[in-house]
Amino acid sequence: MFKGLDMNELLGKAKEVQESFEQKKREAAQKKIEVAVGGGMVKITMNGNLEVLELSIDPEVVDKEDVATLEDLVRSAVNESVRQAKELSSTGFSDIMSGINLPDFKEFMK
Repeated sequence: MFKGLDMNELLGKAKEVQESFEQKKREAAQKKIEVAVGGGMVKITMNGNLEVLELSIDPEVVDKEDVATLEDLVRSAVNESVRQAKELSSTGFSDIMSGINLPDFKEFMK
């Protein structure tokens, strides 16, 4: 069915990809994204694995009569740090796939 397909080679490439992903994940955990919103009233630090490392809220923004503003600031800080972390990690993971030369499967289906 798959002429010329070397299963050992294919499994080896899959193992390479898995090891590369694990390495990139470890590297991402070491990188930090720092975001401040509301003029620095809410700050968040996140690593490349989308883990929140620090969250800081200036007491000036805490107003029990206006909880919605604080919620908006926290939401904005989290969303921006997640966006930046995803951008950071997607660059690294796309590098992995560009380095892997998988055979053209059309050839194996003949």
